[in-house]
Amino acid sequence: MESAERRINPAAMAIKQVETAAARMPHLDNAILQKIKHTKREIVVHFPVKMDDGSVRIYTGYRIQHDDARGPFKGGLRYHPDVDPDEVRALAMWMTWKAAVVNIPFGGAKGGIQCNPKEMSLRELENMTRRFTWEISPFIGPESDIPAPDVYTNPQVMAWIMDTYSIRKGYSVPGVVTGKPLELGGSLGRYEATGRGVFITALEAAKHLGMPLENARVVIQGAGNVGGIAAKYFRQAGGRVIAISDSRGGLYNPRGLDIDKALDCKNRYQCFIGGETESDEVSNEELLELECDVLVPAALESQITEYNAARLRCRMIVEGANGPTTPEADALLFDRGVFIVPDILANAGGVTVSYFEWVQNLQELLWTEDEIAERLTRILVRSFSEVLAISQKEKTDMRTAALMLGIGRVAEAVKLRGIFP
Repeated sequence: MESAERRINPAAMAIKQVETAAARMPHLDNAILQKIKHTKREIVVHFPVKMDDGSVRIYTGYRIQHDDARGPFKGGLRYHPDVDPDEVRALAMWMTWKAAVVNIPFGGAKGGIQCNPKEMSLRELENMTRRFTWEISPFIGPESDIPAPDVYTNPQVMAWIMDTYSIRKGYSVPGVVTGKPLELGGSLGRYEATGRGVFITALEAAKHLGMPLENARVVIQGAGNVGGIAAKYFRQAGGRVIAISDSRGGLYNPRGLDIDKALDCKNRYQCFIGGETESDEVSNEELLELECDVLVPAALESQITEYNAARLRCRMIVEGANGPTTPEADALLFDRGVFIVPDILANAGGVTVSYFEWVQNLQELLWTEDEIAERLTRILVRSFSEVLAISQKEKTDMRTAALMLGIGRVAEAVKLRGIFP
């Protein structure tokens, strides 16, 4: 009964966040507000996939497009057993605000397939990906909607999507997805972009708080291409990553973990618990409540709620995941003085470098990794400064400030475009 009470509806959570920000925007037209609270298009497909044993399984996939007032829809594609319409609706809306906060010309979308990729072979994953791409191909494209990697998807999945879409079009279309392998038009720095962005915004927050990152205690929930990459950047800056986890649990060492050893064990053997001898096992729930300076939730949404917010012992939270903190927890943490760098700012490095990749594909350019890193840093530092200025002027938390910035930019685009007919 308790778990049912604590179940969070991500779509309702995203709407509540918008309403909280809109309440501080007296000049926001109500008609525009109602429009941006709704998705523009929701594609649901049920499709057959032939499995390795010869059987056929029906999968359900989603591509939900929230808003394209500022540019083509943009957003990741996740493979997870818990994918459902409300989750994808929320993620699509957050993508809209994220692109607007960093001021790149994209709208927001998200996609997913309800499946367990850990129980599927590579061939089964390829078959599922290609059939799903075929089903949604009328609704995606470099000028309309550009998917990207997300939970349990990667450059190989993007390569299958690009190839399937290109077969349908009759010519190669690298710009249909981002996060591709370099050999197929991917961008240098794309894989590291989200984790690097988490670190860049954490560094800006630390400067604001007067807290040096050197020797700072860092706790990270999630060890994939967000949490794992961020851990390496924190270590390079002299921080002590004292705990890190994956979906099965994590490791804790108050003196600091050997991050390379822990991540290498996970990558090679798919192990994590016990992957480092000088550490203790810790659950994902316990990990969030460890005493630390920087907490990075980089797994799934709704991890920090009204039920555990009071037990958190961190100075700041940098959200590598989408929607990891509920509105109720936001209020409790703000009252306690915990500084939060919200998801639509903290993890915007991924969509920013996706934009760079898209531009390179369309213009047949190739930027160096140093150019990518410099452009990414400049955009995120500027965006952090803009959000912080709103937060201080309005005397509100950073999430509300970021939403005010993003919603304001989207609302202005909607107003300028008008309503057809």
